Amino acid sequence: MARAIWNGVVIAESDATVMVEGNHYFPPTAVKREYLRDSATHTVCPWKGTASYYDVVVAGDVNKDAAWYYPEPKEAAQQIAGHIAFWRGVRVEA
Repeated sequence: MARAIWNGVVIAESDATVMVEGNHYFPPTAVKREYLRDSATHTVCPWKGTASYYDVVVAGDVNKDAAWYYPEPKEAAQQIAGHIAFWRGVRVEA
């Protein structure tokens, strides 16, 4: 079971994450959306496509762009479509 934790709160939990480049990508249904806020940030990966970001918000504290996902990944990354990964201090325990 993998868990994403920030500020002592479990933001995501799943035994069905997909590992890509050392990151756990959580299925969308495994993420507590009340802790995510849309961000205007986007980046491009040459083989995965364009990533969109969320801020992680817990008890009023904001971790800017600490979660990302690929809404429409390229063919090579279809297995992570819509799945959410974390960084910037969000601890992922597996």
